[in-house]
Amino acid sequence: MASTPSTVESIDLDVSQFCHTPFYCEENVYFLCKKLCTNRMDDATGADLFVVFISNEKKQIPLWHQKASKREDGLVLWDYHVICVQRKTEGVFPFIVWDLDSTLPLPIPLGSYVSQAIRPSFQISPEYQRLFRIIHAPIFFRHFASDRRHMKDSNGNWIAKPPDYEAIVAEDGTIHNLYEYMAIKAADVYTNNIDVKDAVFSQKLGAVANDLEELFSHIL
Repeated sequence: MASTPSTVESIDLDVSQFCHTPFYCEENVYFLCKKLCTNRMDDATGADLFVVFISNEKKQIPLWHQKASKREDGLVLWDYHVICVQRKTEGVFPFIVWDLDSTLPLPIPLGSYVSQAIRPSFQISPEYQRLFRIIHAPIFFRHFASDRRHMKDSNGNWIAKPPDYEAIVAEDGTIHNLYEYMAIKAADVYTNNIDVKDAVFSQKLGAVANDLEELFSHIL
């Protein structure tokens, strides 16, 4: 019997295939999306890719199965984190997650990622609830910029070694707007499903949601 090609949902890729610098998740995801476009794992424009910033007003979000953790369960309390969600037109799972900082398979179905890394059923204090800013990748490519100032201490020293490549500059010449993406408040959460879908596909900063799976159910 002839073997059939593996679907992307069943492939556990090695993070070394992608540009990855620890603690620079927003840049890692930027170049991950670019690579998925160029190696034909997505549309050349990134039409089926979404950048997701995870944070809250307290800037303390628990995520599990993180490589940076020293705990057995991989728990880390990040100030923010960034992942990529890819929409699939074929296969069993309509959305898959790319998280280069996770110990979970790469990529992994959205539902599995949510249940294992975000764990919405786990009882946590309301102040630690995760909020999600979702931006369509083609829009993110045009507008995102970071000069990495957030990774320097008060004396100008690096908190973590920066990537070797040049900092990302937006198409309009903006050199730093990362803080705009990181600023996620409960008051910004969309309650109208039509409005949230429109915002994801049209707004520079996308849309904010408090339920990742529910939001993507409206993007199918």
